[in-house]
Amino acid sequence: MTIPLDYKTFMVKYLFFFILLSCSCKKVIKDNSELCNTPVPFSCEVSQDQNKMNGVSLVSINAPLDSSHFRPIVNVNASWTAIIPFGFIRSNSSTVEYSTSGQWYGETKQGTIEYIAAAKQQGLKILLKPHLWIWDKWVGDLNFDNETDWNNFENTYRAYILDFARIADSLQVEAFCVGVELKQVVKNKPNLWNRLIDSVRAVYTGEITYAANWDNYQYVTFWNKLDFIGIDAYFPVSQEKTPTIESCYNGWENDFNKLKQLNNTTEKPIAFTEYGYRNVDFTGKEPWDDNNNTTYNNDAQINAYKGLFCKFWNESWFKGGFLWKWFPNHSSAGGDNNNRFTPQNKPVENFIKEIYGKTK
Repeated sequence: MTIPLDYKTFMVKYLFFFILLSCSCKKVIKDNSELCNTPVPFSCEVSQDQNKMNGVSLVSINAPLDSSHFRPIVNVNASWTAIIPFGFIRSNSSTVEYSTSGQWYGETKQGTIEYIAAAKQQGLKILLKPHLWIWDKWVGDLNFDNETDWNNFENTYRAYILDFARIADSLQVEAFCVGVELKQVVKNKPNLWNRLIDSVRAVYTGEITYAANWDNYQYVTFWNKLDFIGIDAYFPVSQEKTPTIESCYNGWENDFNKLKQLNNTTEKPIAFTEYGYRNVDFTGKEPWDDNNNTTYNNDAQINAYKGLFCKFWNESWFKGGFLWKWFPNHSSAGGDNNNRFTPQNKPVENFIKEIYGKTK
């Protein structure tokens, strides 16, 4: 049978249209699939009106301060400052020395009293945080091999802490820290801390904490005797040269869950008695590292701070924290040529100001 020419033409056009439609559908499906698989940019919001302990860790200097030195702290929307009168132990000694003529003025009892008064004139709340400095080792490695040294350490450390606890009470300081990062003392002498906390309670009426280092807070057996848990929070969060906000946020997950469980177990709020990041490459890898570093990376510092704030500042069980660290001469601190911990006069300062402003 002979097929009419116009029918052949119709079939060719129909077949061409079908092939074209099929290809178009495949392209649409492919394009939609690619769209669905495109990662959504990471974003988070920190809720307002959290009433957090938004603080800075003040660096004591060898000079008096007046209230004007604390105005930049208020300007960054901080509501707290940690004042840190250092004591020290010499090599091969067990005796705690403090408020000596050889120390910087701001670390002495008189300097501490003046710093607290000047900060309070600006409306700041105070965490008084006596901190030991060991001449030849990290304070967490402080240990003794005989009871004579242990007894001498306990007696002289107790005198140091109680002296500043009395100052704190006389000046209506809001919070007091009984120790900082004393890992081996915590592990080996838990009853020392029970006795010390009871003694502090007898002379000081504000809130009491202890500042454990990020890698050994699990050794503390006396959280139940304190008002809140303190942690110096230099947790590793990212292996990236310039970590993203998302990688820093996700890098907290394991430790975040452990801290939340600690809160559930103890029913005590948690504060970061120290936290912070340098504006250097790989800032989230070993955040505690303060060795010389020739890199400068403001984006890394900003993203690490954002990841931390996003992860913790919305949590009701999280009390807040004290960034490390803040120099009293603000105009000359930090800046573009500084890659140390301070956020002062760096891009991250504006972000801190924004978050602190939302949550104070």
